[in-house]
Amino acid sequence: MMRAVTIEQFGDPSGMVVGEAPAPAPGPGQVVIETEAIGVGGVDAVIRRGTLSGWGFSPGLVPGSEVAGRVTAAGADVDPAWVGRRVWAFTGTSGGYVEQAVARVEDVAELPEGLSPVDAVTLGSSAPVAHFALTHAHLTPGESVLVRGAAGSIGIAAVELAAHGGASAVAVTTSSAERGERLRALGATHVLDRAGEGDPDAPAGYDVIIDIVGGPGTPDFIDRLAPNGRLVVVGAIAGMPPADFGTRLLGAFQQSRTFSTFSLDTAPAAALEVVRAKQFAAAARGELHAVVHEVLPLDQAAEAHRRMDAGTVFGRIVLVP
Repeated sequence: MMRAVTIEQFGDPSGMVVGEAPAPAPGPGQVVIETEAIGVGGVDAVIRRGTLSGWGFSPGLVPGSEVAGRVTAAGADVDPAWVGRRVWAFTGTSGGYVEQAVARVEDVAELPEGLSPVDAVTLGSSAPVAHFALTHAHLTPGESVLVRGAAGSIGIAAVELAAHGGASAVAVTTSSAERGERLRALGATHVLDRAGEGDPDAPAGYDVIIDIVGGPGTPDFIDRLAPNGRLVVVGAIAGMPPADFGTRLLGAFQQSRTFSTFSLDTAPAAALEVVRAKQFAAAARGELHAVVHEVLPLDQAAEAHRRMDAGTVFGRIVLVP
């Protein structure tokens, strides 16, 4: 048996329960990982709240999508050399908050020396999302970028990558001056409040906006695009945009603005593998930063979600068994 966290009732974090579950065995194409670190992602909170109830999630779900640890078993058709390796793994939209996780071998990446499991689950999904979102937006050196909701792990990675990519300005929206200073240290050049105000020297319009927040404020940020500007939504922690958000695009027809979404599900597998390996290596060298808000025991998963709901997290909370 092993410990596992399940969502017995969607909504408040109190619906999360720590209990026991049978230890898993690997199926075809799978490995079992003894978890040493478990990432607590924004999508975990969105699922737990019941926001995605139409996607087929039901009570008894084990939340979590990324873990790091050592491979302890491999399926019959998997190279046995995986056993014993330190790895990061994507478990899907569920299955991560456990002592022993199962993942498809194609969703596993070996960790380089010098990269801890805690740092791996902070970057393993977030940094590739930021990379491919900026690529999706066709960011080129000299263009301006706004990261909306920059205090989370995706936003922090987007700030660093945009700065490294030669952006002329990297503006961020965040909830406090203290967070703003931390983001400046990571490459931000302008700090704005959640409404996108607060710095008279910030660009009037942005070539690229990476939106991790979504919700009713999305149309207002469409209005902040420069001519030929591109807004890419990579998250919806505030919910879905209003149904008529497209009228803002049509109302500024002559500005040739673009709205799109990006999901890591659409990244080519080979390209994703290469990008993640390069980012892990960069993090091990100290060139890319894993910002960890706090490390909590697995049985405090509900408390981790309470802190996320309160909006007090900067970076990522990580659970350890």
